[in-house]
Amino acid sequence: MDQTSTAFTTPHATTADSATTTAARAVETRGIEPVPAHERHGRVRELFPTWVAANISVLLLTMGAGLVVFNRLSLWQVLLVAGCAATVSFGMVGVLSVSGKWGGAPGAMLSRATFGVRGNYFPGAVLWVARFGWETINAVTGAYALLTILDLLFGVRQNNLLVVVTLVGFVATTFLVSGMGRAVLNVCNRWSTYVFGAFSVLVLGYLIVDTDWGSVFDRPTGSTAMVIAGIGTIAAGGISWVPTGPDFTRYLPHAASGGKIVGATVSGAALVFVPMVLMGAVMAVATPDLASAADPVSFLGDVLPTWLAVPYLITALVGMLLINSLSMYSAGFTAQTMGVKLPRALAVSVNAVISLVGGLLLMLVAKSFYGSFITFLTLLAVSFSAWIGVYAVDMFRRRALAVRYDARGLMDTGRSSRYWYVGGFCWQAMVAWGLALTAGLCFTKVDWFTGPLATSWIGRNGLGWAATILIAAVSFALLPRPREGAGAAPHGATGDGQKLNPVG
Repeated sequence: MDQTSTAFTTPHATTADSATTTAARAVETRGIEPVPAHERHGRVRELFPTWVAANISVLLLTMGAGLVVFNRLSLWQVLLVAGCAATVSFGMVGVLSVSGKWGGAPGAMLSRATFGVRGNYFPGAVLWVARFGWETINAVTGAYALLTILDLLFGVRQNNLLVVVTLVGFVATTFLVSGMGRAVLNVCNRWSTYVFGAFSVLVLGYLIVDTDWGSVFDRPTGSTAMVIAGIGTIAAGGISWVPTGPDFTRYLPHAASGGKIVGATVSGAALVFVPMVLMGAVMAVATPDLASAADPVSFLGDVLPTWLAVPYLITALVGMLLINSLSMYSAGFTAQTMGVKLPRALAVSVNAVISLVGGLLLMLVAKSFYGSFITFLTLLAVSFSAWIGVYAVDMFRRRALAVRYDARGLMDTGRSSRYWYVGGFCWQAMVAWGLALTAGLCFTKVDWFTGPLATSWIGRNGLGWAATILIAAVSFALLPRPREGAGAAPHGATGDGQKLNPVG
């Protein structure tokens, strides 16, 4: 039993201090290899603070403001958009996370069973590149939060040197936290949930007292097309977490309830997701230029008093650090499955460097943060959706047929692997994925790219991501069912001798 298992064998700790101390000592050393059953001591309730922390971002305020300023939606429509986006996107995260407790491995690793040992490199590369972008956006937002705090407290104005220093500091701290592993992240997530929740209640109370609610509720309703498009835009952030969902359930025992996994994921995300988007919408009524500000954070200094803005920004800064730490934690697994011959903690450093370079370009060169952010979200949703459609069909087939994930087959990258298929490729999965990704791009319109189907009803309503999932799933389901290689254990058994529960 290694250090990883130590981090998850503390269910009898009775105080926060003992849990913190134990977790802090446990630096996770396990990489992409599946977790054996005797080391799975995680609990479903740990997922709740994980997905709360994954959404502690002031970017949700900016996105909520965008629904009012650009989509011209009313407050009730914003509430509908936020609720639907949280349920749809994190519902998919929760459902596909169940595969993590089945196979005990990260999503990028289990994906080998779907696409083949070599075929997995292609969607893996797309997901890896997309994650670079997400980490860069969060790093930039965290740096802007720190710059705003310095301005509010000390009157220190932003300059190029300070931009570099704050961004380097944020990325370096993120790298250190993500390198510690799942146990440390669990502790940080739990405490950040408490603190951020408390300050969010204070901000909400201030807005209730200070806001001209007549102006808020008198806004006319927007079009149905803008509501649908808004759901797609807001849901994109959640969709980006779907392939990494299994990373956070791989330490759960086989007996863990699939329904509870989905419930903890959706409720944890929605607890922060919906109120943050709504608060952004309310703030935008009083500050219409919020959504088009040069950066996504400084507006808080205008909307809130300093005594509230500073601690709120500090807690949000910690939240964004945790979001990037969770992302980099998973990115290390993706790097390893791509053939990077480094321990997970060192593999994370690749993402850290890229986030730093990309962040500098966005902060010092790009002219519009919001425009770059929405463009990124649009492309992000499409790139992840193609993977989601194929992986989901493969996962549900395994459930229906009680076909296990084979631990040895996942780790074997040679011809003897159960997931070698044809030349290392599952051609059915690759065809469905490639077709869906191409179709999704055809429905896409961003600042610098317009697909040939972008003016269709699907394109105009921002449903390219949904079409991508559907095309991928239907294509893969209709193609002949792939046949896994020989030499594995019988159907219905996992790599460690446990039965695969076909109902959850």
